Amino acid sequence: MADTPPAAERDAGADREVAPALAAGTGREDAPADLPIALTIAGSDSGGGAGIQADLKTFEAFGVFGTSVVTAVTAQNTLSVRAVHVVPIDVIRQQLQALVEDLPPAAVKTGMLATAEIADTLAEAMVRMPLPNFVLDPVMVATSGDRLLDADAEQVLADRLLPLCAVVTPNLPEAALLTGRQVRADEESMTSAALRLVEMGAGAALVKGGHGSGATVIDVLAAGGDPVVFRRERIATRNTHGTGCTLSAAIAAGLAHRRPVAVAVSDALDYVARAIASAPALGAGHGPLHHAVPAPPA
Repeated sequence: MADTPPAAERDAGADREVAPALAAGTGREDAPADLPIALTIAGSDSGGGAGIQADLKTFEAFGVFGTSVVTAVTAQNTLSVRAVHVVPIDVIRQQLQALVEDLPPAAVKTGMLATAEIADTLAEAMVRMPLPNFVLDPVMVATSGDRLLDADAEQVLADRLLPLCAVVTPNLPEAALLTGRQVRADEESMTSAALRLVEMGAGAALVKGGHGSGATVIDVLAAGGDPVVFRRERIATRNTHGTGCTLSAAIAAGLAHRRPVAVAVSDALDYVARAIASAPALGAGHGPLHHAVPAPPA
């Protein structure tokens, strides 16, 4: 089993230095000459801590221009999800087409897909559109416990979207649903699940151990070669709303910067840990993270 790679390691062939450029007509000299674009396809969280709101904040922190396709509008806060309105499928298609035509992404992540029809539509789009570096966050249940994915859509994720993704990022319950086997919060069980997800077609699989217990959180990445185990001290906090969304968005941002998968994952885990540690303790339930913490440099 390989140790966690240092976050500072970078692919020598991927020079990501961005030269300053004068933005036409703005008088600014700090505008990036080649700003990567990342796309989130997810639901809207009215509480601002998860969904597209968390994704766009994370993209900004990583120096990536964020675009979005809204799949559902939710009425929620830190305590519960009160209502869900699924966006009509034709509007979802038009959002995606508009972005691909004019603002093609360097990386894509999905979050709340809500229905089997939306999941099927995105699977078709992934095949026929230029949507590279696809990070699949198999959002099924909110931190509050409210269900965010129809039961019949789970199989679509496993059968159609999983084989198309560069990285899949399930927590323990999601990994169990996708693999059809029990996944415990220990290195052996999580490694087995991660390897199984790669066998099922994922380019790489990060099985997250945040739902476990104990003083140490374990996350396992299978991405070719020996699986990599990440260990960090568990932070005692109620402010964990949107951690999965934030992590998958951070991975997508790293891939948009052309970082290798292992580095993108390591950077994302580091960013999320610091965002949890400095969370502002908003709301009476599971509060949001502090997305304005500095991201690891490109």
